[in-house]
Amino acid sequence: MSKQRNVFISHHHADDDHVSGLTDLLRRQGFQIRNSSIRAKPSNQSRLDKKQIPEATLKRLLRMKMSWASTVIVLIGKETHQRPWVDWEIRKANELGKRIVGVFARGGTEADIPPAFEEYGDALVNWNSNSVIEAIEGTDSPFETAGSSTSRAPVHAARTARC
Repeated sequence: MSKQRNVFISHHHADDDHVSGLTDLLRRQGFQIRNSSIRAKPSNQSRLDKKQIPEATLKRLLRMKMSWASTVIVLIGKETHQRPWVDWEIRKANELGKRIVGVFARGGTEADIPPAFEEYGDALVNWNSNSVIEAIEGTDSPFETAGSSTSRAPVHAARTARC
């Protein structure tokens, strides 16, 4: 039986192949991942690169696509930490109260973690289906070292609730 999860995968457009790989990895474990993130076609990517689409339009589109997802997955690749849109998506996910799970793409390192994830990340895992599934479901919230199952300190202080 397939388990369906609605997610938004925040990523650098150069990592589109990793997005497909991640959804395939989870599908093989019986999970149907409905990803609402934007993966621009080459013609649209050209318009984005030339800044021909107003920023307010992009933010509205991203907010709408993110709003129905239960979890925002941040795919952490070699250039993710340099991407202002990934940082914005993480901050927006926090504003919307979404669970934020970082997944190291193959080759991703600690140095690639986006600044906003340092503040708001809920779990940080390697490219391992069990770890990713547990982090998405919230049954485990590990903070793993890149390329190892070794635990590390969380990237931020634990959140506290006020009544």
